[in-house]
Amino acid sequence: MNTPQFDLGTMLSAPQTAIQQIPCDQLHPYHNHKFELYSGERLEDMVASIKENGVLSPIIVQPIEGGYEILIGHNRWNASKLAGLPTVPAIVKTGLTEDEAEMYVIKSNLIQRSFSDLKISEQAAVVASRHSKMFSPGKRNDIIRELTLLENPNAEISGDTTLNPVGSKLDTSESVGKEYGVSKGSVVRLIRINKLIDELKALVDSGDIAIRTGVELSFLSEDTQAVVAECAVEDKIDYKIAKMLRASAESDGYIDRYTVHSIIYGDDSEQTPKPKSVKISNYAYTKYFAEGTKPKEITETIEKALEFYFKNNT
Repeated sequence: MNTPQFDLGTMLSAPQTAIQQIPCDQLHPYHNHKFELYSGERLEDMVASIKENGVLSPIIVQPIEGGYEILIGHNRWNASKLAGLPTVPAIVKTGLTEDEAEMYVIKSNLIQRSFSDLKISEQAAVVASRHSKMFSPGKRNDIIRELTLLENPNAEISGDTTLNPVGSKLDTSESVGKEYGVSKGSVVRLIRINKLIDELKALVDSGDIAIRTGVELSFLSEDTQAVVAECAVEDKIDYKIAKMLRASAESDGYIDRYTVHSIIYGDDSEQTPKPKSVKISNYAYTKYFAEGTKPKEITETIEKALEFYFKNNT
């Protein structure tokens, strides 16, 4: 039996695509999905509901090579698979910009869950995206209106004051803070947390790394953060250590592994063996490296070359 369409064309400024049934195996998660899927009892309840009633509200997707990318409805899709459904009702959006697609993903999660219910890393993703000024107020309100009507077709939407209660200055930390009920300082800290690699974000979410500590670590390069994350498995990274790491970093946030270990474990730790010094000839240096190449770049290149050599000659 065909799924009925929502008559949203007269309610929304953007034209809507008819609801269609899309096979579950043709659907793929959004490439930059930052939100945790339901688990435990909440997931079990959704699966039971779908088995009994089907998927009552369509998901929203956009076409990609090899299928469709989910913008809204990751939990419904996951629960539908677990419930054994072969297809999921979906509205297909075409021609979206990257920023518009991101808006669908973020705003739908905030409609379903309050900001305070999100994990720290999820709050950081929302605030950072909101703060980046990548959405025009008009486009943003159109998307929020559409999502509100999809969740509740009988909802009454009364102008921009409902959708945009903090006015037109949406690019400042203060206005973003008012929008989500947090202080200006919290907005700034969350924006920095969003710059952490996923491993460190997970430690912030779990409370193993404090937010202020995470802010300091966010100024490190991704490569250096990866080394810190390895160390954090064994040793707790506190605010003092994080400040020392930031102070020791080069302008691009890089710190060599030895220095990271010496700061975290202590200079005399057995886990911080001093690096071996090697020399290369002037001929090799001038042949393979441009004048002014940084020592860290030379080290990284030599390490990669050695890894390639031994991988292919052993």
